[in-house]
Amino acid sequence: MTKVISVRFKPSGKAYYFAPGSLEIRKGDYVVVETARGSECGEVVEGPRDIPDSSVVGQLKSVLRMADSMDLRQMKQNRADEEKAFRICEDRIARHGLDMKLVEVEYNLDRSKILFYFTADGRVDFRELVKDLAGVFHTRIELRQIGVRDESKMLGGIGICGQPFCCSRFLKDFQPVSIKMAKEQGLSLNPAKISGCCGRLMCCLSYEQKAYEYLNSITPQVGSVVSTPDGLGVVMEANPVGGTLKVRSEVESLPPRYYKRSECTYVRGGKRAPRTPDPED
Repeated sequence: MTKVISVRFKPSGKAYYFAPGSLEIRKGDYVVVETARGSECGEVVEGPRDIPDSSVVGQLKSVLRMADSMDLRQMKQNRADEEKAFRICEDRIARHGLDMKLVEVEYNLDRSKILFYFTADGRVDFRELVKDLAGVFHTRIELRQIGVRDESKMLGGIGICGQPFCCSRFLKDFQPVSIKMAKEQGLSLNPAKISGCCGRLMCCLSYEQKAYEYLNSITPQVGSVVSTPDGLGVVMEANPVGGTLKVRSEVESLPPRYYKRSECTYVRGGKRAPRTPDPED
């Protein structure tokens, strides 16, 4: 087991593991740590705890020190200067005529490096832009191209559900999402209805996917022949979530009617042969 703390550098950012060492650290404290971007000041979102060694990827870095008032003041000043740097960089991008969209700017704690995040449809030759920015800020410049989902996560916004973006609230890692999920959940395949503001398929399609996969596997599909209390019939409609089937009986005098899934037994046909339903269905 390894003792770690979780540190986050932005309200909607991912939390990273660090070794607390001999420091007495609690949730809500601010600490200074060394990252790939240089020294950073972050908030402790989870206090010291033991996790399996297999959960630690790579070499675990230690906390450098507890953040003091000067570190917090510097962090606040950096946030203010990032807004100025953003405007300057946008102006320089326009001057160089580059086809790129600036998304966010970040200083590291000691201001030894400044990162500019941008989106673009393809590769961008920004070498002259880097030289121009270095002459303005007199520090190390790094430009990093990101995807449209990362852009939404950074900027935030309101989704079509009326709630703030999941990625900017609680999603730390993007999960693969496919059009197959929308099909299995019986959703409209209209891109405007299943795509987020980023233009990609909505992340929330993956939330209930496992439940739909199971329910679809135990529910006879449309066109299946099933045995009902009234005899054999063909499934006209299937509601996996509600657990009901609309069946047209082979007896012509009987009108189509709804049955509970547990009342029907799959016989043949349809897209797949379902598993035996649970007794609780």
